[in-house]
Amino acid sequence: MTPDDYAEIAKRLDRLARVPDEVLAEVVTREGLCFWMFDRDEMPDLSGKDAPDRELASWMCAGCPVIDECLELELRTAGDHTVGVWGALAETDRRAVHRLWRWRRDRGGAR
Repeated sequence: MTPDDYAEIAKRLDRLARVPDEVLAEVVTREGLCFWMFDRDEMPDLSGKDAPDRELASWMCAGCPVIDECLELELRTAGDHTVGVWGALAETDRRAVHRLWRWRRDRGGAR
């Protein structure tokens, strides 16, 4: 991913800035594929891959209808301390998005 990709993702999340945390959490847990679709035993073996976290995020979140809501919720609650797979992004990608997301929110870009 490039810095432009991260900036585009942060900008796309602006539309969710005024949605309360409780609403995001309800939508993500109700509609997020990872909450009801996967058995942990079905996870692909990505050992030996160059970017296993990105591949896992892509695999787990493929077709999920609430990727943006999931990412928005994770950025709000975990910030740059994010771990795991959220919003179809690996940890390093979410940390990069978080910096731009925080900057946009701090300067009022999400109105």
